[in-house]
Amino acid sequence: MMDDATVGRLVVDDVSPAVSSGARPAKAVVGQHVPVRAAVWREGHDAVGATVRWRGPDGAWQSTRMRVEDAGADRWSAVIVPDAVGEWEFRVDAWSDPWSTWLHAIRAKTGAGQGATELANDLELGARLLDRASSADDTNGVLLRDAAVRLRSGALPLADRLAAALDEAVLTEMHEHPVRDLVTEGVPHRLWVDRPKAAFGSWYEFFPRSTGGVDERGRPVHGTFRTATAELDRVAAMGFDVVYLPPIHPIGEVNRKGRDNTLVALEGDVGSPWAIGSVHGGHDAIHPELGSFADFDAFVARAAELGIEVALDLALQCAPDHPWVGQHPDWFTRLPDGTVAFAENPPKKYQDIYPLNFDDDPKGLYAEVLRVVHLWIDHGVRIFRVDNPHTKPPDFWAWLIEEVHRDRPDVLFLAEAFTRPARLYGLARLGFTQSYTYFTWRTDKAELEGFGAELAAHAHEARPNLFVNTPDILPKHLQDNGPAMFAIRAALAALLSPTWGVYSGFELYENEAVAPGSEEYRHSEKYELRPRDFAGARARGDSLEPWLTLLNRVRRAHPALWSLDGLAFHAVDNPALVAFSKRDPATGDTVLAVVTLDPDRPQEGTLTTDLDALGVPSAFTAHDEVTGQTWQWGANNYVRLDPARAVAHVVAVRA
Repeated sequence: MMDDATVGRLVVDDVSPAVSSGARPAKAVVGQHVPVRAAVWREGHDAVGATVRWRGPDGAWQSTRMRVEDAGADRWSAVIVPDAVGEWEFRVDAWSDPWSTWLHAIRAKTGAGQGATELANDLELGARLLDRASSADDTNGVLLRDAAVRLRSGALPLADRLAAALDEAVLTEMHEHPVRDLVTEGVPHRLWVDRPKAAFGSWYEFFPRSTGGVDERGRPVHGTFRTATAELDRVAAMGFDVVYLPPIHPIGEVNRKGRDNTLVALEGDVGSPWAIGSVHGGHDAIHPELGSFADFDAFVARAAELGIEVALDLALQCAPDHPWVGQHPDWFTRLPDGTVAFAENPPKKYQDIYPLNFDDDPKGLYAEVLRVVHLWIDHGVRIFRVDNPHTKPPDFWAWLIEEVHRDRPDVLFLAEAFTRPARLYGLARLGFTQSYTYFTWRTDKAELEGFGAELAAHAHEARPNLFVNTPDILPKHLQDNGPAMFAIRAALAALLSPTWGVYSGFELYENEAVAPGSEEYRHSEKYELRPRDFAGARARGDSLEPWLTLLNRVRRAHPALWSLDGLAFHAVDNPALVAFSKRDPATGDTVLAVVTLDPDRPQEGTLTTDLDALGVPSAFTAHDEVTGQTWQWGANNYVRLDPARAVAHVVAVRA
């Protein structure tokens, strides 16, 4: 494993951003201001300097001098801004800074009253440093040589001799083009740079097969890509810019599940899209009732016209009648009785799904998955939501993502990994662009503040995607607390995370579980068609669409909400109110959110703001993007939220 510490004539240590001690690349996006930090030190009292050097896919080196961030901790920092997708490299170089050492000494000695005779050697040393820095024949070179001449001119008073060397123009030139001794090159670190969508996006998940409406008898009609295309305008109007589709492949007929996950499918039951494969094809085919590849291409093209990207599910599992089962039996695990093992998560059983075995023919299986991924890339897919990646070998994902990025560095991968932290962050380190998180189960103030701090601490390696619900997860707080809780959870997800997601039906307040204590939806869309009357709900005023639209509008308008940079929590003397802010380091744009956690009753309290985190003095103008009101706020502010009116203040901070 690469060590991120360099011990040469000087020491460069504790470099960030670094992932797995530099063995894996940190993450950034094009245009992001990436802070590079390091501890740089040497023996004694002589001054040191540091430079960060970096280069992108074009191989051209750039460099910038670092500044002291914390002198007591010998911490140095600089900002780099990558401008292209792909792998970047950076390193921190340290060096002895004889000019700064000389400046400190000459100022101290003259301040102590020493004269020209005592300072003869010091003056000559300064002149020699100016000579070394003045090699160019341009104006700056002449400026430095003139200053050196004056330092050596014994006919001038000491103050005049020093004045030239301490001139602001000379100091600037010596800082920007320093004399560097004892240069120690740091260890190279990598930075994988994605396009901006990797860090900032609003996802909307829906099942194309549920967009067919109902027939004259009120029975659901199987949707197609053509009916799904009509749904895109509504999604775009809400401000979502990624549409995620569950698997669109043929669905297995052997062991097909019935409604609500029953073991026996009745006539007309459509089965689970995650039971992939039948006589109609596998992962490289489209379910015949959804349409053709031409229909899918038209769907993708219309989405692009509306500013939406299509994310496709990559679920590496098979129905018993998937073509791979017969063609590649060594890709599956056989039990002692000769049958193929179906998926289990005891006590849950998934008789309609065969897991893949990655160990018996890795070369063949790996190549086939790569072929499938490239097929969908050729049909316009640039984002894959990967189902249960933590149940597949880690080295497989590292290989697959690297292979895809070799030719298509713009492709993004979202890990649907509700799993332990080591796996969650481990998958991110292996190359996954984004990760599902435990946001769904973080509900009280302390949990949310701890969760937010964790997100920020891992932002350089794992980007969160906060889904408020999924087809698998109807959390208890949505079952029991009415429409206001839906609005609260949307506000928290949309404002805490640069990327968030909604599964269709959330805007209609769908909250019925299949059984008490279960997080499964009743009439789960995983097993049956669920046509929805969105227009009717809007007309009745029984839809969350206006709130989702406002949240996405605010998100687009404020760069502060495009990343986790500058996330800070602020004190409120009421556990039912949580407050946090974000500040964009490039533009200074700052947003302060106060969200109620109580869906039933008004809550009030005193908000104590961290003014340094907001980047403002003792008073500032607070413009609420929700109500349009403007207040003058300061260190302590009265806040009150009534969930019947608004569940959050989303404040644009103006100094």
